[in-house]
Amino acid sequence: MVHADETTHILLVPYPAQGHLNPILQFGKRLAGHGGVRCTVAATRFVVGSTKPSPGSVHIAVFSDGCDTGGAAELGGHKGPYFEQLEAAGSEALDELLRSEAASGRPVRVVVYDTFMPWVAPLARRHGAACAAVLTQTCAVDIVYTHARAGRVPVPVRKGDSPLDLPGLSSRLGAGDVPTFLTDSDAHHPSLRDLLMNQFTGLDAVDHVFVNSFFDLEPQEAEYLASTLGARTIGPTVPSAYLDNRLADDASYGFHLHTPMTAVTKAWLDARPPRSVVYASFGSIVAPGPDQMAEVADGLRNAGSPFLWVVRATETAKLI
Repeated sequence: MVHADETTHILLVPYPAQGHLNPILQFGKRLAGHGGVRCTVAATRFVVGSTKPSPGSVHIAVFSDGCDTGGAAELGGHKGPYFEQLEAAGSEALDELLRSEAASGRPVRVVVYDTFMPWVAPLARRHGAACAAVLTQTCAVDIVYTHARAGRVPVPVRKGDSPLDLPGLSSRLGAGDVPTFLTDSDAHHPSLRDLLMNQFTGLDAVDHVFVNSFFDLEPQEAEYLASTLGARTIGPTVPSAYLDNRLADDASYGFHLHTPMTAVTKAWLDARPPRSVVYASFGSIVAPGPDQMAEVADGLRNAGSPFLWVVRATETAKLI
């Protein structure tokens, strides 16, 4: 039991990728804005060394995933060998972190973990901490994966398959609407699909389930996850300056694994008419093939609008 005059220490453990680190950090900033709450984000040594984070009111605790020099790239990217290494090294490192915080008089009362790392939950419980899971994708995407996990989606989904009418979704899904990782055209390592399907493991045993979305964006889907997983939306997980200005000086994300070209991009956007630019980005994990890159390029070029397409340095060769 935590008394009112004590500080509640919350440890947040995001998966070490751009689209996971920042939403959970932003959630931590919101939690830390409440009196009597101390928030700490656990980040890998590679992430902290690469990004020089600016976490605001949130503390940073560094741990080793065994890939301190190059992160997931040391083991070929976000796939099986890295997932196994992260769990093996991360379990030991986070166990030591929880012990260290307790010994320093800052025992962790609550662990908020990314569902890409379901092994964190039993570790937290062994230390007597309450446990909350964060689904970092939208409600609709999470619903598709839960149905796939339950066998209600034929995996892999093939072009020409009948449209899917899935409980909880406001629209029927054609083969082209299903997440790429569930289709027969998925070029990623099979372990990534397994990770996405297994992220729901143990959610029935945690104290809270949160989703990186907001009700007005997808009300039917949010209600479905609330009824099936007891999930609550916590989005939009963006800096306070873009929402309500409740947090002072919260005007930017805290982690930047990829070097932003802020000045150049802003100048280019300022020279375009308002609401005229098409923005395209596929995240830090998805690796489209050369044919897919060519199709996206053709589509953007033929759309008749100026566009801003985010392409990672590792993918630029596919544009030639």
